[in-house]
This record gives sequence, structure tokens and C-alpha cells, in this order.
Amino acid sequence: METRSPEPAPPGGNIEDVPDASAALYRDIVDLAAGAPSWLQSFAGFFTDAAIVLLGGLMVLCWWRARQLPARSMALAVVAPAATVLAYGLSEVVKLIKQVERPCRTLPDVVPIAECPPPGDWSFPSNHSVVAGSAVLGIALAWRALAALALPVGLAAAASRVFVGAHYPHDAVVGLLLGALVVAVLVPPLLRPATRLTARLRDRRRSAAPHQVC
Repeated sequence: METRSPEPAPPGGNIEDVPDASAALYRDIVDLAAGAPSWLQSFAGFFTDAAIVLLGGLMVLCWWRARQLPARSMALAVVAPAATVLAYGLSEVVKLIKQVERPCRTLPDVVPIAECPPPGDWSFPSNHSVVAGSAVLGIALAWRALAALALPVGLAAAASRVFVGAHYPHDAVVGLLLGALVVAVLVPPLLRPATRLTARLRDRRRSAAPHQVC
């Protein structure tokens, strides 16, 4: 697939496929990050990836808890992560179709606190945000009480992508919405057959288990 060479954008905006308001807000946030204490910059660089790992850990926790719950709960704990993987795949497809250059290479005089991703790693939408949005909704469906922790982590993960300079704000917002939408669309039709399959597998495991001798 032929790729487009990035062209420096004027300070006022007018970047193809990028709203001027998003570009202006990106500049403000990156300037804010540049003036932040060094410890905060370091934490942001660590958290932007660690948050996704944390959300993945919460999904594993949902699965671990669901082992002792009814088949529907177990099915939810499996289907939701699967939908998250599909959401990530969809975001990659959108990136290849849109091919929007990263702001850290397009906007002049911008110095992000994190290293700019390599050429060909497109900006729209934010993969981190897509995973965050889908994981948060999946966790909320699998274990509602855990959503109180997952939601702020997911929102902070998306915001951190702008703070470190990797994405425009609209990349993160669209990513969150796209991830949540994929889970909302895929989980309901998959849940019933997944529940039946889970119940069948549990029954087979019980029947295969050796009988206790009194």
C-alpha cells in the first residue's frame, strides 16, 4: 500500500484529516507536559503502557472470579477480552485506511516528552485508547463493581497518549468510543452461544471427573 509522505503543517493548523481545534489542543497539552516536573513526565511515559497492562490484569481477574460463577458469567469473562482483541484489529485497519501522520512529526516546533513513534505507525485512531475503551466496557459487563477502578484507568490511559505527545486529542476520544462500540455490538450476539458452550464444557468436565468414594 502506498504511503503518504508527511508535510510540515503551518502553526495555525489546516492539517489534512485533523480538526484545527484538536491540533490546537494538542499543542497546549504538549506545552503543559513539557513544563511538568520530571517525575511526572517519567510517570506519564511509564503509565501510558502500564495502564493497558493493568486493564489486561483486571480482565484476567474477572475470568478468575468467573470460574466459580454461573456459565453466563464465565462466558462474559471470555467473550469481552475476545471483543477487545477484535477492536484492536479493527483500529489497525482504520489506521491503514486513513494513514494520518503523527502530530509529533507533522506539527512544527513540537517537542513531546516521549519518543515519536516511527514512520508508518499512524495516528488515527489511538490503539491504546481503543483497547482502553473496549477493556473498560468489557470489565464493567463481566464484573460491575470493578468498573469503578477500570473506568478512571481507561480514561487516564487515553489521556496519557496525548500528554506524552503520541496522539491528537480526537485520536484518543475516537479510540475510546470505537473500542466501547465494538464490545457493545459484539458481546450480546456472542454471549448466548458462548454461555451454552461454557455450560457444555463444564458438564463434560464434571462427568469426566472421578466419582468420590464414601
